[in-house]
Amino acid sequence: MGATAFQKGLGAMHALAHPYDAHHSTLNAVLMPYVLKANKQAITDKIQRLSAYIGLEDTGFDGFLVWILSLRAQIGIADNLSQIGIDDSEAGKVGEMACADPSASGNPIAFSAGQCSEIFLRAVHGEL
Repeated sequence: MGATAFQKGLGAMHALAHPYDAHHSTLNAVLMPYVLKANKQAITDKIQRLSAYIGLEDTGFDGFLVWILSLRAQIGIADNLSQIGIDDSEAGKVGEMACADPSASGNPIAFSAGQCSEIFLRAVHGEL
């Protein structure tokens, strides 16, 4: 399954996780809802199909986001990056690094460095 993920493209979630020397999967899990929300306009149809496939009652984007947040809470994933010791002091640098990361090219929307920084800041401060 990992090889399939790499072939499909990893996107902004991975690109924003790469600048940090922390547990990569944890970073991805914390970043997930923030990146999903930033990609909303480009992924709503896919999210609706996915939600129906996994049997969610509310198959809209918001229903899927609620499910992701609930799943994170159930397995003990932090709500934001500050809860795992990451602050906003290097937001500009993180945005630039994420935008330049090869994983970013697989994102549904081509984010600028500024947009990556904004997503990062939202993830640090828990602003969904």
